[in-house]
Amino acid sequence: MIGFKGNHPNPKFVLLFGWLLSLSFFSLPPLIAQSSVKIQSINAKNSTGYSNSINYNNRIRVGAERTWLYLPLIRGKKIAMVSNQTSTIGKTHLVDSLQKLGIDIRLVFAPEHGFRGDAENGATVLNGMDAKTGLRIISLYGSNLKPLASDLKEIDCVLFDIQDVGTRFYTYLTTLHYVMESCAENKKQLIVLDRPNPNGYFIDGPVLNTEFRSMVGMHPIPIVHGMTLGELASMINGEKWLPDLRHCPLTIIQCENYDHNKSYILPIPPSPNLPNQNAIYLYPTLCLLEGTQMSMGRGTAYPFECYGSPWLRKGSFLFVPQNIKGKALNPPFLNDTCHGVLLSDFANEFIVSFQHLYIEWLIMLYKECPDKNKFFNPFFLKLSGSDELKKQIMAGNSAEEIRKSWQSGIEKFSTDRKPYLLYPFDPTLGLKK
Repeated sequence: MIGFKGNHPNPKFVLLFGWLLSLSFFSLPPLIAQSSVKIQSINAKNSTGYSNSINYNNRIRVGAERTWLYLPLIRGKKIAMVSNQTSTIGKTHLVDSLQKLGIDIRLVFAPEHGFRGDAENGATVLNGMDAKTGLRIISLYGSNLKPLASDLKEIDCVLFDIQDVGTRFYTYLTTLHYVMESCAENKKQLIVLDRPNPNGYFIDGPVLNTEFRSMVGMHPIPIVHGMTLGELASMINGEKWLPDLRHCPLTIIQCENYDHNKSYILPIPPSPNLPNQNAIYLYPTLCLLEGTQMSMGRGTAYPFECYGSPWLRKGSFLFVPQNIKGKALNPPFLNDTCHGVLLSDFANEFIVSFQHLYIEWLIMLYKECPDKNKFFNPFFLKLSGSDELKKQIMAGNSAEEIRKSWQSGIEKFSTDRKPYLLYPFDPTLGLKK
């Protein structure tokens, strides 16, 4: 099983070096224009003459680590953060790092699962005060999904740093959209500290029909979009997907030594039920099954590494979902024995090389369900982005026929996204280990 691991230089050294460099210059590094939209994407030589800063044997460096590129943009300003447990430099949380550098952080906006990443899937995240930092925490996954004008009244700049996993239905992308919307309305600068997409090596799935927009799908993009959040922020602006054709003042701090075919092992789980890299690789396919009468292992030691159901009598893996504080509250089939399949080793052996959503599982399970009228629940239409996939499966279409129906949408999206890509991508390479 692939686990999470880190390969970081001493975080104190990175912060100190970035701080010293930031003191040595007061003008911005050269800016890269994005299409015809006024978007700044920073990935350039710093004032000391080092190209792309320091090269640690081509190790991927996330935007947050490149402090010398964004400290000059936020020093002396009142800052709001959009962050969670993944917002780190090495093992140090970005909020802690910036506070030590004297950055004036006034508040933190928290996405689904909360600022510390300890709220269950779908649970309302409450406003409050962070015990460690004393900062005010404002939820963007509760009664309000986007920052209010009153929240931003005393703020000069919003800093966004959250790790994504590269699917349309992972809600951090929707949170980014709402933050952009609020920044556009209130004329606030947004800086996105970009992070790699662990599923950025392929594109697949149906394109969202915007009549089915929801928190798990806002934009006309495939389920697996193959883009980073920084790239998607550029596309949201450039394609005018914000209400009233508004434009968000946007700056992106790029990753270093990253391309979309390069493997990136997340150092920290991005949410409570994606505990390791196998789950992250399986998630694009298995999340669709959450719109059915199936369990994806929530409430077990193998969330998104298995599937099963009490009615499924095939499969040698048995599990009983339980309540797990901070991870699963009333998971599907609570306390019932589920029959199914454990996929812990399947992701690395097959899913990564397959480079498609493995909808064969979805089709097979629908055929096995004794009560087909109850197999799909209403959430499936939101996850799949229309009612078309449900109709295709109920009509008995094959996986090949369904994938063929996606191709024109995928090809158009692939063309439309090209101006916004910040990192190389080769669709013939797959994932490079």
